[in-house]
Amino acid sequence: MPADTVSAGPLWAAMYHSVADPTDDPYRVTVSPDRLERQLRWLRRRGLTGVSMDRLLRARAEGRGAGLIGLTFDDGYADFLEQAVPLLRRYAFTATVFVLPGRLGGTNEWDSPGPCKPLLTADGIRAAARAGMEIGSHGLRHTDLTKADDAVLAADTARSRELLRELLQDLTGRHEVAGYCYPYGTVDARAIKAVRAAGYAYACAISPGPLTGVFALPRVHIGESDTGLRLHLKRRTHRWRREPVPAGEYAEYAAHTRRTAPAAYAVRTAYADTGAATTT
Repeated sequence: MPADTVSAGPLWAAMYHSVADPTDDPYRVTVSPDRLERQLRWLRRRGLTGVSMDRLLRARAEGRGAGLIGLTFDDGYADFLEQAVPLLRRYAFTATVFVLPGRLGGTNEWDSPGPCKPLLTADGIRAAARAGMEIGSHGLRHTDLTKADDAVLAADTARSRELLRELLQDLTGRHEVAGYCYPYGTVDARAIKAVRAAGYAYACAISPGPLTGVFALPRVHIGESDTGLRLHLKRRTHRWRREPVPAGEYAEYAAHTRRTAPAAYAVRTAYADTGAATTT
């Protein structure tokens, strides 16, 4: 596919956060384990496979991926390991969890006055990686990059990636951190430039509009109220609500990650390609 063309349509990437009791959920960021399982089952029954953003982007670069859905979990809640990972493995799905190395073992203080929820520890992040999940950065402490000064912007992007690479390096000997997720989903040209300069290969937003590209990937919020019917409607209308990523950017992503993280990619791909669903 020529580099100046666009993909067949916007990639489909689901944005989750916490997997727990959603009773006290003022920001609509919590999905119950039961609802998550129903959503994963809905995907499986329609021949769809949930994958990490890394795998989805590589498939797009190869002209494949029609049946792949990117699954992302923001903020790095401890319940990702406790609740989401067992369900993902049951369906032979993978996902990307975006974590906060500046708040390891801390809480979601930025969501005050919402419920206080624990975040993944360093050991928890390693356990998620060992389970076949992709680890990405959500910044150091969940700071809105569009409001950050130059020093904070650099630390939030470059320093967070450095800390995660150090945390994960003992798993494979060479574990690159390819993805960044903009806190609050807010992004501008200055934030994109900082993420690229920090060495990431892609970044996730929510609705980046004309900034849409591999460094500002659109996603769809998935919540407790998303039944099968709502998922069907969201998927059908996605092509009109999000812009496609220029196809040439997928190819650039694949070339970049082949150069920088062959060993880490081999580990993740081996898990994703050999797992077998236990529930249909």
